[in-house]
Amino acid sequence: MATTVTLSSKNQIVVPREAREKLKIGPGRELLVLCKEDRVVLIPRPKDIVKHMAGLHKGVWKDLGASSYLKDERDSWDQ
Repeated sequence: MATTVTLSSKNQIVVPREAREKLKIGPGRELLVLCKEDRVVLIPRPKDIVKHMAGLHKGVWKDLGASSYLKDERDSWDQ
């Protein structure tokens, strides 16, 4: 989806209906504003950050073998 919005005289924008419906957001919902070098990104703020973060990056340890990694790390402390 790509659409154009206009900044109002009060520096406000309206999030298009199609975007609100796709993101399942409505009045009162907070959005995170990320400022990149050449763009602004709006992301719905999770209602529960703990639930949102739970399980993220679980695939990082999949092929690494967490037990052997931890053992190697702990062994390195003695050196």
